[in-house]
Amino acid sequence: MKRFFQQKYIWLIATWMVSTAVLGGLATKLGPWYFSLIQPPWKPPDWSFGVIWTIIFVLSALAWMVAFESKPTQSQKNKITILFVLNGFFNVLWSVFYFRMHHPDWSLIEAFFLWGSVLAIILVMWPIRRVAAYLMVPYFIWVTIAMRLNWETLVLNPGAY
Repeated sequence: MKRFFQQKYIWLIATWMVSTAVLGGLATKLGPWYFSLIQPPWKPPDWSFGVIWTIIFVLSALAWMVAFESKPTQSQKNKITILFVLNGFFNVLWSVFYFRMHHPDWSLIEAFFLWGSVLAIILVMWPIRRVAAYLMVPYFIWVTIAMRLNWETLVLNPGAY
């Protein structure tokens, strides 16, 4: 029975990772509006975002698996799962606001929810297994950097939305 539950959780985690990545990728449309924006000089090249997000999603899935392998209570498992589902929603919503709706102002506001969801995952995982929490730190750092990039894009492009 234990093996069945482990496989179920791995399926859930993989589904979260792939769904969030695919939906976020589909929402990301690099078209004329995006290329017309003035970007901060420190912005990473566009090709690097796919690499960065792939690493973040793999680390997040590993964090989730490590936390679940540490035998958390059912309540802790539920919290982690709910937080990851919310995180995936906020992740995709940011892309929709920014790339599809061309509203970097809305995406910046929404980014605080994304940032908070990553922080909440770290805080919930910390007492369960610290290594799981540490695996989420690159995600937290990246969202912080992305928020700064979002802010600077707004400042450099007044009225572009």
